[in-house]
Amino acid sequence: MPARDKIIVALDVPGAGVALRLAEELHGHIGMFKVGSEAFTGEGPILPRHLLAAGERIFLDLKFHDIPNTVRAATQQAAAMGVSLVNVHASGGRKMMEAALEGVRAGHKGPAQASSIRVLAVTVLTSLAAQDLAEVGYQGSPEEIVVRLARLAQASGLDGVVASPQEIAAIRAACGSKFLIVTPGIRPAAAATDDQARIATPSSALRAGADYLVIGRPITRAPDPAAAADAIAAELDAALTIPASQALAQ
Repeated sequence: MPARDKIIVALDVPGAGVALRLAEELHGHIGMFKVGSEAFTGEGPILPRHLLAAGERIFLDLKFHDIPNTVRAATQQAAAMGVSLVNVHASGGRKMMEAALEGVRAGHKGPAQASSIRVLAVTVLTSLAAQDLAEVGYQGSPEEIVVRLARLAQASGLDGVVASPQEIAAIRAACGSKFLIVTPGIRPAAAATDDQARIATPSSALRAGADYLVIGRPITRAPDPAAAADAIAAELDAALTIPASQALAQ
């Protein structure tokens, strides 16, 4: 997979017009677009459908967390739309996550599409630090909570998790190399942290074992979004080649 295809750009912007202009600028520079709550609440399914019709791949980041029947119906709609990734909260429990998978199978348009849609579990939001988790009743460190939820997601049949850079290595150790890890909280070294509590640079997250990196403001608010995406892709290319060259030297 080319390094640029590992980049998911978060279209967390007000309005479809802004999102579509960004998508046009970034076409061919990144691998996927994330449509989250802000854009979806403002525009509904029109935005992801427009992007899909233009040949883009979509991560529908709505973090479903409801009773199993409701989540099953929601993921069925997402699968029928044709998105590549959809997510649910692991804290919704095993029955809810299994229902999400059932919805995807019911909503797909054939075996090929069904196998291409990945269902992810959100473990712990990257904005939450240890004290925040304790305040809402979680016991243990963020890493312990994330690993516990990742194992539950895997046991429920999900394809992977959304987790912060700090927990990638622990999830890999607990869930193996084939379990998909999508990592938000990615900030180039010179970028502001904004409201993220558990962050990492693109290269460090990739070396730790992330499969996809979700990057928003460092690209979408850059003076030249395409150039910013290209710079991050170049950093990822370098991160991918360093381990290979070290292996050859050995």
